[in-house]
Amino acid sequence: MYEVNHPVFPQLQNIGKEITSKVKPSAIVVFSAHWQAERVNTIEVNVSEEEPLLYDYYGFPRHYYMEKFPNKGSAKVAQRVIDVLGDNGIRTERTERGLDHGVFVPFKVMFNPEQNPLTVPIVQVSLFDDDTDAAAHIRLGRAVEKLREENILIICSGMSVHNLRHLMMLGRGTDRTMPYTVTFDDALKVAAETEPGEQRDKNMIGLLERPDARQAHPTFEHLLPIHIAVGAAGSDQGKQSWTLAEASMGWAQYRFGELAA
Repeated sequence: MYEVNHPVFPQLQNIGKEITSKVKPSAIVVFSAHWQAERVNTIEVNVSEEEPLLYDYYGFPRHYYMEKFPNKGSAKVAQRVIDVLGDNGIRTERTERGLDHGVFVPFKVMFNPEQNPLTVPIVQVSLFDDDTDAAAHIRLGRAVEKLREENILIICSGMSVHNLRHLMMLGRGTDRTMPYTVTFDDALKVAAETEPGEQRDKNMIGLLERPDARQAHPTFEHLLPIHIAVGAAGSDQGKQSWTLAEASMGWAQYRFGELAA
């Protein structure tokens, strides 16, 4: 939110402008790395109309905990999510919560309240509790694919590489990039850009078995959102739109499908 000179900043701004000016969704359903369901084999859906921000991070300056991002939820859209998940045999639980920083931090850059405000509802949906089950998250995405036909945009917020421990060891401002940051980011691109179908699913699932996987992701919750995106993409081709391998972090961005002419 504050590092306006970071290369990812204008990339997020461009995505936000495209969404508000060209995609023009009726609502956004978002999955974040920072919400895993508490119950086994259950997906939690935020049904709240009011969504305060969850400052689910620690040790930052005081102003980080005073951030604001105007937003609204939708019980109606949340119910549609619950319905389509139920139709696909996925157990759900209704809950009321705020938006975690995996949502409001990128969204505040994408949808700056003064420059590019977002006026449609946001409904956040959890990941499964098991962060090693990539196949389940592809099935989760496949279950919500139908929402795209209703002009509901699906956004999946994670990181292509995410190793905070090594980032702390390297120190802020380091110019050193860990080898696994590059190799895993490259492997994700190959998998996500595979032709849609069984092989793409297989390649995505196989990422978790790579020798560098646990270096790139000591835990997999930051990787799994793109598995949801792959599932929700259906037969649409995936394409990496931008990436940056930086220290022990990978900032890759992907889109699935093209805008209608």
